[in-house]
Amino acid sequence: MTVGGGRSREAPVLTLDGPSGSGKGTVSRLVAARLGWHFLDSGALYRLLALAARSRGVELGDEMALARLALELDVRFTGGEDGEEPQVWLEGRDVSLELRTEEAGADASRVAALPAVRAALLERQRAFRQGPGLVADGRDMGTVVFPDAEAKVFLDASVGERALRRYNQLKRKGLRASLPELEREVAERDARDRGRSVSPLRAADDAVVVDTTSMALDAVVERVLAVVRTAFPEVKG
Repeated sequence: MTVGGGRSREAPVLTLDGPSGSGKGTVSRLVAARLGWHFLDSGALYRLLALAARSRGVELGDEMALARLALELDVRFTGGEDGEEPQVWLEGRDVSLELRTEEAGADASRVAALPAVRAALLERQRAFRQGPGLVADGRDMGTVVFPDAEAKVFLDASVGERALRRYNQLKRKGLRASLPELEREVAERDARDRGRSVSPLRAADDAVVVDTTSMALDAVVERVLAVVRTAFPEVKG
């Protein structure tokens, strides 16, 4: 996953926003693989920041310390070219599994609510824009990070369905999980993400909203690709 600069005419951008469990991570990786575009998992940056803060003893409510840490994070992504989850390295250590725990997700939601943290990571996220194109997965990709993106999709699903998906994902990885607890955590994270004062979770005015509750993964991928083809008729994939 190479990072670089560029404007939208040189590097088209598809933003895929939505709440936790809506499928945007998996869909984004698969779409990026189909298109041959770069992929940005913006949520991983917030998870990495929270993980680094805990390892260094930085309080998750210390906004200025977190913002400083965000600017100096030693982060690297490897693999993931075929739609699979990439390996994520923090200061030379593979933290891929740690990054996908419920604790990491909850911590990321907390630090993401801090304005100075979001400002510190903004240009770092925008630096992923590079030809031939970028698929950006997150919660404010279409509203804040890439507001000029020509293709925007907002994926959603019911709380129950999103909790069930997370439950099955954790079980496949051999991790313990409680479905009722996951439903509570999903609802609480929704409330935090939608209610925060800076960059709240919402669909961009020009985004195509797709409810994935009853949709098969392949159908969601094709729906998103249709949005891309409409915005960029020259794109194949």
